[in-house]
Amino acid sequence: MSTPVRILVGKAGLDKHDRGAIIVSRALRDAGFEVVYIGSGHTPEELARVAVEEDVAAVGLSLLSGAHLEIFRQLRAALDGLGADDIALFAGGTIPAEDVPSLEEVGVLRTYTPGTPLQTIVAGVRALLAPRDDG
Repeated sequence: MSTPVRILVGKAGLDKHDRGAIIVSRALRDAGFEVVYIGSGHTPEELARVAVEEDVAAVGLSLLSGAHLEIFRQLRAALDGLGADDIALFAGGTIPAEDVPSLEEVGVLRTYTPGTPLQTIVAGVRALLAPRDDG
């Protein structure tokens, strides 16, 4: 029996509206992932530290504040600084389509905007982590 793939989900900065992140966390959990939900109000450095401590394969952040580019730049840098460049990143929230290429440049592999069906998110995260998934 294989161990479930672990994913960290949360919010960064001052963005407190966490309903979407909680719903996505539950959908991922119901799909068989082990989800560590960290909640809101964290710095990218805190998120990176927890991701490493919890030995997650991916970090998913929900962002509504408009600070998504800077937060993901800082998160990727913090993860890389901790030797965790193998941790995948995915984003959700109110992210303009024109910002997606910039997010991809800093390592965000999937971006989900409001209204994305949960099964699409689950399938996308499963595909993102398939090479890491032993089961």
